[in-house]
Amino acid sequence: MTKTKSKWKCQNCGYETVKYIGKCPDCGEWGTFLEEFQPNQAKILTKIIDNSEPACPINEVKINSSIRFSTGLSEFDRTLGGGLVQGSLTLLAGDPGIGKSTILLQTSNAIAKSQKVLYVSAEESSSQVKLRAERLKANTPNLLVYSQTNFELIKNQVEDVKPKVLIIDSIQSVYTQNISSSPGSISQIRECTNELMALAKSKNITIVIVGHVTKDGTIAGPKVLEHMVDTVIYFEGDRYKSYRILRPIKNRFGSTSEVGIFNMQDNGLEEVLNPSELFLHEREKNITSGNVIIAAKEGTRPILIELQALVGQTPYPSPRRVVNGIDYNRLLQILAVLEKRIGLNLSKLDVYVNVIGGIDIDEPAADLGIALAVTTCARDVIVSPDTVIIGEIGLSGEVRNVNNIENRVKESEKLGFKKAIVPAASNLSQKDFSIEIIPVNRLMDAISACVYKEPEKV
Repeated sequence: MTKTKSKWKCQNCGYETVKYIGKCPDCGEWGTFLEEFQPNQAKILTKIIDNSEPACPINEVKINSSIRFSTGLSEFDRTLGGGLVQGSLTLLAGDPGIGKSTILLQTSNAIAKSQKVLYVSAEESSSQVKLRAERLKANTPNLLVYSQTNFELIKNQVEDVKPKVLIIDSIQSVYTQNISSSPGSISQIRECTNELMALAKSKNITIVIVGHVTKDGTIAGPKVLEHMVDTVIYFEGDRYKSYRILRPIKNRFGSTSEVGIFNMQDNGLEEVLNPSELFLHEREKNITSGNVIIAAKEGTRPILIELQALVGQTPYPSPRRVVNGIDYNRLLQILAVLEKRIGLNLSKLDVYVNVIGGIDIDEPAADLGIALAVTTCARDVIVSPDTVIIGEIGLSGEVRNVNNIENRVKESEKLGFKKAIVPAASNLSQKDFSIEIIPVNRLMDAISACVYKEPEKV
């Protein structure tokens, strides 16, 4: 009898060894090696996809106008570049409890109104899926639920049902009998995804798979998984806050610069068509120092966000710097510019900066807003409540231009703001806007322009 060979493989990075070791020499993780058995002289089956079309010049290839179809959620369509593509394989990843199953069940119900959808739940029973479906009011007859983890049985079900859309929730729980390793291992994930890709291309079925993420936020499984699929989308957000963001990382059929924003409610995810109103609707009418409005950007969409700063005497030997929603090192750089170029002494003051709504801002366009929030709070003056602040700050104290500034100003104008402090290098013309454009070259000019003077009482 032929002896069965085995090898040990790291479940984090895929490093292989002939014996067990505690620490992976490639990624440095401990306890990630699992033994995987492989039959001797195993044959690697090559999947041949027959498209029944001969090779032809690219200028003669015709595009099917119905190759895309809507998910039923405009924000999801925006993220995908206009909708799902027939015969594509999409990977949706996110933290536990963020709402991956919820958005896919809502999407499946919307698509099932015109096409047959097979929702394969590998982590829940059909009755458990039904409990969520009742809350989301997903009761379309064309939405079929199948609770199974065996890939061969799932494939047989696809042959019988012949759906247009297949949902796999999740890929880490599905296994194939061709691989002897346990479900969730690198070999199982790679083989099942390869089978699904072949199924999508050969049967022209649109497949969406759910992927788990590790503790550091990366997709669990081999890195090759992201290269195999057509689209990779991260579902982000704080599980203790209501908003969620769909962010594409890879998209063969569209742009990766678009994002979709949702609001988690009791009856499911609601689309946020105007994100600025979401982040500004709880803004206080009583204006205080340290509060500013900045025009950030998520994808290509401008979003107006309230930013707050608090500056006070420190009881500690060294002052504290606490941030929420912005980069810590970016704040230290801005504070250094304020001390050197403006003469604002912060060496004995604690500085707290918070972005309202829990959203993270990682672009330099928020620099000027952060600097003005800290400065006005330290000097106890108020920024005009109808002013939007846009600009990047250089180390010499100059205000630099940012990308997509026209759309940011137009968004501010649409929401009723009266003034916009922008870099002078943007060369915006006042005649193109009804909002007052205040161009500034230096940080000191921006501080002078934003001071709020209350109207005199008669």
